[in-house]
Amino acid sequence: MSNDQDHLNILRKIESPNKFTQRILATKLGFSLGKLNYCLKNLKQKGLIKISRFEKSKNKLNYIYILTPRGIKARTRLTINYMKLKMKEYDQLKKELKK
Repeated sequence: MSNDQDHLNILRKIESPNKFTQRILATKLGFSLGKLNYCLKNLKQKGLIKISRFEKSKNKLNYIYILTPRGIKARTRLTINYMKLKMKEYDQLKKELKK
């Protein structure tokens, strides 16, 4: 799976109404905790997400991940690129089946 695909999957999960811990998010995405942490830091460095602590949580290790406007644009661009790739694959399969 490419880095763009990983980032798209993370951005889609972050924007969902459900708020996940890093451990649950890693499990849902099929990532190791280390890989997810690496990707989240990369997304933060690019300015695509904000990471902040839950203010009223007793467990100060809980974080909330928020898409920035730049992150929303990136998610849209990545989704369009993903759909173009899938359409291209579909067209190729369709041609192969006609042979």
